[in-house]
Amino acid sequence: MRNVFVAVVILVFCSACDSNVVWSETQSVAGTWDKQEEVIFTVSTLDSLKNYNVFINLRNTNDYPFNNIFLIAAIEFPHGKTITDTLEYKMAHPNGKWMGEGIGSVKENKLWLREKIQFSENGNYNIILTQAVRNNGEREGVSQLSGITDVGISIEEVTQSP
Repeated sequence: MRNVFVAVVILVFCSACDSNVVWSETQSVAGTWDKQEEVIFTVSTLDSLKNYNVFINLRNTNDYPFNNIFLIAAIEFPHGKTITDTLEYKMAHPNGKWMGEGIGSVKENKLWLREKIQFSENGNYNIILTQAVRNNGEREGVSQLSGITDVGISIEEVTQSP
């Protein structure tokens, strides 16, 4: 039993060493995600000479009623510039099977936000996410989006392939 425990600890430690994640935060969504609710992440200054990939991490349950999700993502720079994108991500295959990873009814989705960017300004960056899902043929967005349990951001250092 002790050997199994040691093997698991070594495996977890080694897999953690292989990760390029330099910053990560996840926030829970209470029940439903209101269309007015901004999920805000504040990122402290990272190494300004390095390139990073930024990902959106979403957890959904079987209660999520759509096969895709629309998000509005804004990055506010320390000196006042803001970049805003409207993004669509597929959440399910055509047969209805969820695309995310996980066992049971909760699936984790790792979605690209930005590739090979630099955080060259000193200060805090804000990454702001809002949901912008709409029902087909309707003008107004879904006011209370069910099935999304957690929203997160992870930032990974870009490494050169050998």
